[in-house]
Amino acid sequence: ALGGGAVLDAVGYACATFHRGMRLIRIPSTVLAQNDAGIGVKNGINAFGQKNLLGAFYPACAVINDFQLLTTLAHRDRIAGLAEAVKVALIKDRAFFEWMEREADALAHFDHPASRYAIRRCAELHLGHITGAGDPFERGNGRPLDYGHWAAHKLENLSQHRLRHGEAVAVGMALDGLYANALGLLSDADSERVISLLLRLGFNLCPPELSLKDAHGRSRVLLGLEEFRQHLGGQLSIPMLSCIGTSVDLHEIDDALMEQALLRLVSQRAPLTLGEGCAQ
Repeated sequence: ALGGGAVLDAVGYACATFHRGMRLIRIPSTVLAQNDAGIGVKNGINAFGQKNLLGAFYPACAVINDFQLLTTLAHRDRIAGLAEAVKVALIKDRAFFEWMEREADALAHFDHPASRYAIRRCAELHLGHITGAGDPFERGNGRPLDYGHWAAHKLENLSQHRLRHGEAVAVGMALDGLYANALGLLSDADSERVISLLLRLGFNLCPPELSLKDAHGRSRVLLGLEEFRQHLGGQLSIPMLSCIGTSVDLHEIDDALMEQALLRLVSQRAPLTLGEGCAQ
C-alpha cells in the first residue's frame, strides 16, 4: 500500500478482512502517515458521517519510510503532519518538545535535516507506545495518543474535511491546553508554549468551524465530547496535559470551563500570561 493515511487505512482494513488476513507492507507518502498513521496497528475508515466508524486492528508486516516521497507534497501537507509530532512530544517527551521549539523556524520551512529528525522521532515515540504500553489493541479506556483528537475529529467533520487531520489536531491541542490551564492543571507558561509552538509552525488555531452553533445555540464543536465518549464505548477518557511531557486521563469535563477555553481560543482577546512552568 503506497499512499497517505486514508489510503493505508482503507487497504489495511481490506487486508484484515480478505481471506481473514493478508500480509501488508505500507509505504507512507505523507508526513502524517510516516510519523503516525502508517506506524500503528489501527485501520479505520469514515462511514455514516462518523470518523473511523469501521475498521480493524491489523499490524503491517513492514513499514518503509522514504523521505524523498515527501518532497513532492504541498507545503500545507508537509506542515499538517507535524501536529502529531507536537502531540506525542507533549504527552511523552519534553526534550523532543524543547527541540521542536528550537527548530520551529526550520520545521516551518520544511528544512530537510530537521524534518527528517522530527518525523523519525515522532514515529519512534508512537511505535514505543504501541509496543510497550501494554494495550496495543486499545482494550482499556485510556487513549494518550489521542491528545487533542476529540475536538479534531469533530472539526474534520464540521469542515467536511476541508481541514487536514493534522490541522484539526493542532486546534484540538490548543483548546485542550487552554482547558487544562483553566482547570489549574497546566501552568500559564506551559500553555503559552504549546500555543506559541503551534503558531510558529504555521497552524491556524481559529478556523471558522470553532464558532458554529446548532439550532439550540450550542457549540457544535463541544458536541464532539459526547460523540467521543460513544466512540470510546461508554466512559469518557480525555488525555490532558499536566506538564509538557506528561499527561493524565480525565473522565469528566467541566462544560463551563471548556466553553470558556473555546471562547478564549476563538476571541484570542485574553492572552496567556507568563508564569512558572512545571519542574524539570
